[in-house]
Amino acid sequence: MKVLTIRQPWATLIMAGLKEYEFRSWKTNYRGEVLIHAGKTIDREAEKRLKKYLPDKLPTGKILGKVNLMDCIKVTPQFLSELRKVNPDIYAKSVFKEEYAWNVKVLEKIDKPIDTKGKLGLWNYSDKEKRI
Repeated sequence: MKVLTIRQPWATLIMAGLKEYEFRSWKTNYRGEVLIHAGKTIDREAEKRLKKYLPDKLPTGKILGKVNLMDCIKVTPQFLSELRKVNPDIYAKSVFKEEYAWNVKVLEKIDKPIDTKGKLGLWNYSDKEKRI
């Protein structure tokens, strides 16, 4: 199963269905099911700004659930402008490269998130992975 590690609070926002696009500086041709892994790093500025959407404690180092990666879109200024109209909090101007928007739809949340180490890129997971 493919996995994408995402910083918090973005991983939680995706699994809550509040963030439909994950931005990356790289394109993927992969489509289908992807597990969302909350990385160990928390974007503290975003956590503070988005507090009203978040639980009191953000899980880190855990697989939170499964999404369907439906599309990978080349980001344009017009695309970003439209997203910011949808939710100006979540899609606020970022310091990160927003070259590609990965369109995801939540398929399943995991009741007991799975402890595991994250990796860069789109990586493979099996239940034989070394747990933290």
